[in-house]
Amino acid sequence: MKDFFCGNRKRISDIIDDRSVIVLFAGDAPIKRGDEKYHFSPDRNFYYATGIDSEKIIYMAYKFNGEFLECLFLERYDPVSAKWTGEVMGNKEAEIKSGIKEFKFIDEFEKYFSDIVFSKRIEKSYLDLENREMRNFTPAFEFSEKIIKNYPYVEIKNCYNIFAELRRIKQPFEIEKIKKAIDITKEGILLMMKNSKAGMFEYEIEAYFDFTVKKRGATDFAFKSIAASGKNAAVLHYSENSSKTNENDLILFDVGAQVDYYNGDITRTFPVNGKFTERQKIIYDIVLRGQKKVIENIKPGVPFKILNEILKEFYFEELKKTGLIAEDGSIDDVSEYYYHGVSHALGLETHDAGRHNEGLLEIGMVLTVEPGLYIEKENMGIRIEDDVLVTENGCEILSKDIIKEISDIEKYMDVV
Repeated sequence: MKDFFCGNRKRISDIIDDRSVIVLFAGDAPIKRGDEKYHFSPDRNFYYATGIDSEKIIYMAYKFNGEFLECLFLERYDPVSAKWTGEVMGNKEAEIKSGIKEFKFIDEFEKYFSDIVFSKRIEKSYLDLENREMRNFTPAFEFSEKIIKNYPYVEIKNCYNIFAELRRIKQPFEIEKIKKAIDITKEGILLMMKNSKAGMFEYEIEAYFDFTVKKRGATDFAFKSIAASGKNAAVLHYSENSSKTNENDLILFDVGAQVDYYNGDITRTFPVNGKFTERQKIIYDIVLRGQKKVIENIKPGVPFKILNEILKEFYFEELKKTGLIAEDGSIDDVSEYYYHGVSHALGLETHDAGRHNEGLLEIGMVLTVEPGLYIEKENMGIRIEDDVLVTENGCEILSKDIIKEISDIEKYMDVV
């Protein structure tokens, strides 16, 4: 496992300039209330480089005359804190996980940084400065301010784009983690189907998925689960999961397990009573055929943006047959019933890093394919989402074993 992280750092060392340092921060869970903290989840680029998932730890490396030297800064052992929250990570555990052999303490970091800047005549400092919300409160931003103040001659470079580029193409180690996350997600979805009955609350059905994730020892949920019945399914990120289901409701579940911080992201829509109505079958079939059409077009060299256009063109023709779009309508009318993209990258983040939407598909990319149709006036929202790996001649559907054909769903829910 550590070979994967060592390899990632080797690729980083080949990219950054000589006479430069790179600093990455694991992060720290914020306070929730009083002395309670939110659940900690490591900065994904820090984890990608180190394999370390403990709070507050700092990674620093410098490149000088072609040589790349690394150090991890760990917390000091505190016997009092250990009795309350457990022991902090020590050198041995950190080396086993990361392959890094040099360690210092966090309170030594700034002095060490200063010594390296001076002795190695450092010219550039790489920091992860992702800031999509215009809130510069991360450790990297705070440290960048210290560099600007104390070392104005050191150029600050944003290494987020380096990581985004590296993480676009998944390595075998990563694909196996995603497959395991999908496998756990599959088990949870089938358990929800097995126990679904009209009259249950959304959260009651969702609880079977939650149970599976915990039972299988997953790291976490990939995201807050969506359990949306009836018209709730027309709200893309509905997550209250508090409504009572009715006899002829469809229920849309967008769920995912997380394994070693790699995510599955699957959506299935099924009737709570086990039987689709005829109208539901018509709309569901359009979504399913649309998904299959998009998947058929996934292969290396295809522009990512084309996938959504393919789906919209397909919907335009099919929705005219249903009467939802007038015969003399335009393709813009599709947006009344379909108002999101059909795909995004998947990996260490559910919406993974990388400017995939600006380029071409490449071998090793992992993508979602998630067409949907949302008809609020008919109390219906349908989305079908699978995770696929771009291969040499097309793609592999990593979630192919999670049933989605109407006949398979009805048969499974009837038998069990």
